[in-house]
Amino acid sequence: MPIISLENVQLIRNHKFLLNQIQWQVEQGENWALLGLNGAGKTLLLQIITGNLWPSSGKVTVLGEVFGQTSLPELSKRIGWISSALQVRLRANEFTEQIVLSGKFASIGIYQKYEPEDLMHAKNLLEHLEAASLIGKTYGQLSQGERQIVLIARGLMAEPELLILDEPCTGLDLFARERLLQQIAHLSFLPQAPTILFVTHHTEEILPFISHVCLLRAGEIYAQGLREDLLSTETLQDFYQQAVTIEPYASNRYIVSPIK
Repeated sequence: MPIISLENVQLIRNHKFLLNQIQWQVEQGENWALLGLNGAGKTLLLQIITGNLWPSSGKVTVLGEVFGQTSLPELSKRIGWISSALQVRLRANEFTEQIVLSGKFASIGIYQKYEPEDLMHAKNLLEHLEAASLIGKTYGQLSQGERQIVLIARGLMAEPELLILDEPCTGLDLFARERLLQQIAHLSFLPQAPTILFVTHHTEEILPFISHVCLLRAGEIYAQGLREDLLSTETLQDFYQQAVTIEPYASNRYIVSPIK
């Protein structure tokens, strides 16, 4: 069963194609990076995959459920979507473990009854992400990088089968970014780790645990395939439509720079 299957998906607004002829399949055991410049359509594609936006045409299947033939609210419980946009909705005086726990109910704040083991699970998630030191702190006390870790733990609370990380390194300095990326890599090797879809426009953020890359440009998939095949000078020069260099960055990672 594919994790994600998009067949001829299109999104049209005001007679303009925002997404055009999207053909994409993510299989079990794969972790993907979705790479594209700002305005490429990455967020629109995520909204379709999570059922928050309906395509103009095409077939969408996620976790074996065909859109139009399934309950999207029930499906959403099986998907964790981590976006920086959620940060502004969270309360500064709420404890980190409570924010993580709220992921069980997909709510901002906790209004439902929960069991002691639920709170313990929230704390365990922070420990698994090497962030036990954040337990007992309020959200307002955290750095930007620490907040992202809390959001990831929150997204894992409902034990999703698919975890979408939507540009999680936005706003982080170099050192905070590297700490966060290593924690995400650690997550990918945990028992029963979900399939990870990592969205970025920086090639150096694509870690070795990412097996495949999808290149999105102007609402169309330019190329997709194995990470080592797509992160090449020839492919990325054609993709970006300008001369670039690609150089090693840290362990088995690459950074792309324009040639002036």
